[in-house]
This record gives sequence, structure tokens and C-alpha cells, in this order.
Amino acid sequence: MKKVFFLLGELNDDDMDWMLAVGHRKEVTPGIILIEEGKPIDTLLILLEGTLSVSVSALQGKTIARLTSGAVVGEMSFADTRPPSATVQAVEPSLILSIPRHHLLEKLQKDEGFASRFYRAIAIFLSTRLRGTVRYLGYAKTDWLKDENETEELSQEVVDNVPLAQARFDWLLRRLRNNDHAVLPD
Repeated sequence: MKKVFFLLGELNDDDMDWMLAVGHRKEVTPGIILIEEGKPIDTLLILLEGTLSVSVSALQGKTIARLTSGAVVGEMSFADTRPPSATVQAVEPSLILSIPRHHLLEKLQKDEGFASRFYRAIAIFLSTRLRGTVRYLGYAKTDWLKDENETEELSQEVVDNVPLAQARFDWLLRRLRNNDHAVLPD
């Protein structure tokens, strides 16, 4: 399942409006490094269109993953406040919603409801990723997630939120494609 569905399935409409109001619409070209391993980041990124590669220095910069539409990037650094553990680079022209860290931190501190929803979404996603990693390493009988849309391992509550999350993602994408939102200057 797309990472953004975990987030958008938990947030409410006011949260979505806030993200759109403080976020920056960014069109990036191939080769642009969005996040560099070990260097603090100042944004949370939502990939709306395009493809990004993820690489780590321990493997001499080898690509370990490709991220497509719906990926959320930088969430681990928001959860544990440590620098990123990988480098993320645009592979093709991509459209991204970039939410500045200082705005996100301020919102998390001032709005307990938002904080609860945001951190719950991050916890569910990271838990799902860890379960997949455990399966991949052979500690469970099932195979690694074969399809990003696979939902059999998710709770019914999370699965029930998928249609709402998909609708919110489509709405967000339409708004950003059309530049139909308030954009703060870079």
C-alpha cells in the first residue's frame, strides 16, 4: 500500500487544508538529490508523480529502492529526529509536496489532534514496513510484500481508510497539478 495512504487515511480535511497551505509545490528534474544520507533535512516530502531512487553509502551508493507516486519521504527523521539513513534522488521529472519541518513541528506541538493523527499514521506505516522486513529476512512464513497494494496483513481499520486516503490523494494531486493552492515562496 502506498505510504501516503497511511497518512491521508488518518488525517482529517482540516489537516489536508493545512498541509496544502504551508506546503511547497516542487517540480524536480532527474538527478536532483532531495535528501542526502547523514545530512539533516528540513522538509517532509510527498511524492505525487514521478520516481525517486533510494541509495545508501554502505552499498557504495547502490539503489536499494525506487519510490513512486504516493511515497512519503523523510518520515523516519520526523519520528526519531535523526539524520536520514539514505539518499533520495529524482529519477524522472517528479511533482512533490514539500512540507517545511519548522511548520510541521509547530503544528505537532500546538495541535494535539493533528499530532495524534500524524504520529499514529507514521507508527502504522513503520510497523507495516518492519513486518515486511521481518518476512523478507525469512523470520515469517510469508514472502516479502509482492504488491504495494496488498492489504491482507493490515488491520481492517487501516484497510477501511484506503478509499478515503485515495480520494484525498487524488484531490491533493489535482490541486497541485493546477497550482490551485497557496504556495509559500522557497
